[in-house]
Amino acid sequence: MQCKTLAVLACAVLTALVLAACTPPADRLRLVTGPQGGTWYPLGGAMKSILETSMDGVSVQVLPGGGIANVLAVDKGQAQIGFANSVSTVDGINGEPPFQERVTHVCNVATLYPQYFQAVSRAGSGINGPADLRGKVLSTQAKGNTGESITLHMLRAYGMSYDDLARVNYGSYTDSVTLMKDSNADVFTLGTAIPASAIMDLASARDVSLIPIPDDGLARMQGINAGYQRIVIPAGTYPKQETDVQTIGYATHIIARCDLDEKLVYGILEGVFARLDDLAAIARAVRSATPETMSQDIGVPMHAGAQRWYRERGVL
Repeated sequence: MQCKTLAVLACAVLTALVLAACTPPADRLRLVTGPQGGTWYPLGGAMKSILETSMDGVSVQVLPGGGIANVLAVDKGQAQIGFANSVSTVDGINGEPPFQERVTHVCNVATLYPQYFQAVSRAGSGINGPADLRGKVLSTQAKGNTGESITLHMLRAYGMSYDDLARVNYGSYTDSVTLMKDSNADVFTLGTAIPASAIMDLASARDVSLIPIPDDGLARMQGINAGYQRIVIPAGTYPKQETDVQTIGYATHIIARCDLDEKLVYGILEGVFARLDDLAAIARAVRSATPETMSQDIGVPMHAGAQRWYRERGVL
């Protein structure tokens, strides 16, 4: 009886081994997004659904993160794909602060939608352009945040640093709005989509102006970071904004480990493009994405699998 039981167990084990040999292992991807409550985290949930339903054998784990943290996570192999801000990714590739060394394993997959650097001055502060910031009080995000990094680059482009300002406050959007409302700051800088709810809140209580960054300022900033682009905040975006305002643009994009399988990255792009409406339900600006805009050069090397997908569509 014991021998018979052993024979049955041996047969079961042998069957399991044969089935395992015939079943390809699932591709388990870790996707780094943003903090809960932001846009990237629900975008990650939509990406998970897209990839798991459109690609056989793929499973996705969605993890919280942030623009700079995501670049580091993908570079170190703690995640395979993620969302990032193009300018922060370029800083990582170049080993510029806040990165302590160059990242070497991060590639671009697709540009999804634009982000806007926004500098807002308080009425009566005498700030009409970046050159007027000397001696003023600034409120911006915590050090290492993308908006704070761009602020520092803007100052560098105009021959300044934080030392040339009267004071710099680092904190949340809410902190900055409070400081501006109470006339304890002259200018507030942030990087986000438009219209920014923080600026709408501020503009409901105080007269403010958006600070334009002209072409010569853009050119100098591109010398610091090639990922910066011209973008315009249209008139009427904010209360009493009667004209278009030129500023610095950058992109939310999908990044991947450069050594991630080419066929897998190709499939990721195929699935994402087929269901852009799922992403646009969360971030409306995604709706206008095309192969041309998704493949634009943002200063980050393109993944080989993505290159093949774009070449087949005649845009590379």
